[in-house]
Amino acid sequence: MKPTLLMFILLPHLVSCQTPSQEALPEENWQQIGQIPAPPGYQRMHQIDGSFGEWLRKLPLKDDKRVYLFDGRLKRNQSAQFAVIDISVGKKDLQQCADAIMRLRAEYFYNRKEYDSIDFWDNDKKHYRLSANAGRQEFNGYLERVFSYCGTISLENQLKPLKNIDDLEPGDVFIKGGSPGHAVIIVDVAINGEGKKLFMLAQSYMPAQDIHILVNPGDPNSPWYEIPIGITLRTPEWVFEKKQLRTW
Repeated sequence: MKPTLLMFILLPHLVSCQTPSQEALPEENWQQIGQIPAPPGYQRMHQIDGSFGEWLRKLPLKDDKRVYLFDGRLKRNQSAQFAVIDISVGKKDLQQCADAIMRLRAEYFYNRKEYDSIDFWDNDKKHYRLSANAGRQEFNGYLERVFSYCGTISLENQLKPLKNIDDLEPGDVFIKGGSPGHAVIIVDVAINGEGKKLFMLAQSYMPAQDIHILVNPGDPNSPWYEIPIGITLRTPEWVFEKKQLRTW
């Protein structure tokens, strides 16, 4: 279960993280995450060729900006997303929040044929590894097992705390393990001449649904977030604490 919008309304101390003032971004059919414009004065941070950050930036986007559930129904809340990533959600109610992050990480290594790096834990720290040279059908079956036995608690334990939020990079994860729990992944980072960073987030949710780029609640025309000044980071459907940022 996840918090409702009403829960957010009842938490007046939460800090909204707004981006610098900017005009609404044009309605364009961007083909990749990396084509979504950075705000004026910002440039995307350099990513090493072949890195997870570069791969995330090249993720394809759907022309249809609506979010669908695993069973083909439209998600009830259609106001949380800025864009929708073109990657399968599967046919079962499995690929939810932490699962979507594990899916992206596994897809990255699978595409690079780095099978030994595809390794996730369950709550008992049992490892789930993919066999070498696995075909696509075997890979999909492996992901279903991971989604069934791993989740926000196990992924939070597997990831390492990032002590300085100013060091955040694409691929890092805001995560709160538990029930309820939630997780979002940083898919891009931009920086200005003063070294100030903005970042872009993606999530899945409950029920299993398309992975989507989140809008900034403080600026619904933008997917870019500032590093929070206070202790909280407010996203459309969850509020994280800064200390809940983790890295691989």
